Amino acid sequence: MVFNSPPGLTRRRLLLSTTAALFFAAAGDAGAVIIKGATPWKPFDYDPPETLGPSGWYFFTPDEAATMSAIVERLIPADDLSVSGKDAGCAQFIDRQLAGSYGTFERLYMQAPFLPPTPMQGDQLELVPQQRYRIGLAALDAHCRQTLQKPFAQLSGDQQDTVLKGLEKGEIELKGISAKPFFSIMLQNTMEGFFADPIYGGNRDMASWKMLGFPGARYDYRDYVELHNKKIDLQPLSIAGRGGWKERG
Repeated sequence: MVFNSPPGLTRRRLLLSTTAALFFAAAGDAGAVIIKGATPWKPFDYDPPETLGPSGWYFFTPDEAATMSAIVERLIPADDLSVSGKDAGCAQFIDRQLAGSYGTFERLYMQAPFLPPTPMQGDQLELVPQQRYRIGLAALDAHCRQTLQKPFAQLSGDQQDTVLKGLEKGEIELKGISAKPFFSIMLQNTMEGFFADPIYGGNRDMASWKMLGFPGARYDYRDYVELHNKKIDLQPLSIAGRGGWKERG
């Protein structure tokens, strides 16, 4: 059989046009739409984040909370650009992380043997974060009381800085835990609390995002992607669509 096509229409073009017609017909039947603005679903419908309430302490005792609040204030002091780690809620962030699955390393393999790490390895301690903070904060306060006659939270800012530097360098001996890894986890968690989404208890009022000019977890950026070399003043949004907790724990 001879295929007779209209003038200017090749077999290839006919096949392509037929395929395109079928595609658009299917898309029309499926009710495809462009979603713009507010999302038509609730955040975390299928995989909610592990969060706790905006106020109170869930893991730290009152003494531990006071010590931790003092530590994060020295690790991230207030300046002309931002509030301190304490005012940003870093201690509350750490408290909530320790009260959740992170505190027990629930998702990590934690069986012996525990050997000293090589330079290419990460954390190899047998203590989970809950144990590290509970043992470490108690040992830190004991050290400060013995050497400076006051708990860490009651020391002057300069004294606190000296103690933290000693921990960082491993020059201070703590009972039950090594100083350097203890300092390392506190610093790491403090930074996480300062920059994480406010839904997790830190970055209060999205202070760090405002400092950086980060617009947060916005759903739709298509109105801005073509605006090159232009400053875009957008108020940051949490992944929960709210501004973060203002209460003080």
